[in-house]
Amino acid sequence: MKQTTNSILMIRPVAFRMNEQTAVNNYYQKVLDGLLPATVNAKAQQEFDAFVEKLTAVDVDVTVVDDTLNPDTPDSIFPNNWISFHENGDVALYPMFAENRRHERREEILDLLEEKGFVIHNIIDYTSAEEDGFFLEGTGSLLLDRANAKAYCALSPRADEELFIEFCEDFDYAPVIFEAFQTVDSERKLIYHTNVMMCLGETFAVICSDCIDDKKERKMVLDNLKENGKEIVLITEAQMNNFAGNMLEVRGANDKRYLVMSAAAHQSLTPKQIEQLEKHAEILSSSLDTIEACGGGSARCMMAEIFLPRN
Repeated sequence: MKQTTNSILMIRPVAFRMNEQTAVNNYYQKVLDGLLPATVNAKAQQEFDAFVEKLTAVDVDVTVVDDTLNPDTPDSIFPNNWISFHENGDVALYPMFAENRRHERREEILDLLEEKGFVIHNIIDYTSAEEDGFFLEGTGSLLLDRANAKAYCALSPRADEELFIEFCEDFDYAPVIFEAFQTVDSERKLIYHTNVMMCLGETFAVICSDCIDDKKERKMVLDNLKENGKEIVLITEAQMNNFAGNMLEVRGANDKRYLVMSAAAHQSLTPKQIEQLEKHAEILSSSLDTIEACGGGSARCMMAEIFLPRN
């Protein structure tokens, strides 16, 4: 199984704003005072377009789908939370915590991918769990080490343990389960998505291990990464707050590896960390300030990797 892909799905926003329904447990979101919603969306579109341009310039195959005005989906720019694509032609659909995010699941996106020559054999649908109040938000909640058949999950209101185990059984992954915290107003609170504090590359892992307060759990997670030969790049909680954990390794022209992150994440890294990462992949960063502030997500969340076979 490959850990990285050249193909990415991205959703261009039409009414991006701070989503009041996700702000209850996403402590990264901020209200940008004095900006009209139209201005926020225009800024987000500019950041989105510049980001896509940087990816396509190095020959990453980006499928861009425009969001629709109806229904209202302020977070549609983060498609990796509702869908994941797998090498055997399976597609997973995930149950979402915020009601207005459930409308992001659009069947015509699958049709479009099939028109592009991607092959979909099977859809595994976990969304009925929403009715019972259980959630698992795609590759936001679960980090897949596809090559080593391991899945990492920091439990939270958006990542239910039983659902995660069910996913691992369905897709043949060994579960690595832990809790990760951040300090909010001097209180330790669960981090809403695993991919904020951790990134898995082919030969490296970026992780804020300080977030894993339980020492045994922390050791268990780090041991799992080391066992699979990953070079571990530790980041601080301050760097994580600049989205330095929210990165994704992709492949460009001639299978060259790129580590994609926001400008804020890139600027927060030390020269030593940059040196460590550049041994594995070339860094590609783009300014996502508005998207990060209002959306509480960054570069990784904006890219849903497509591993599907092609005709």
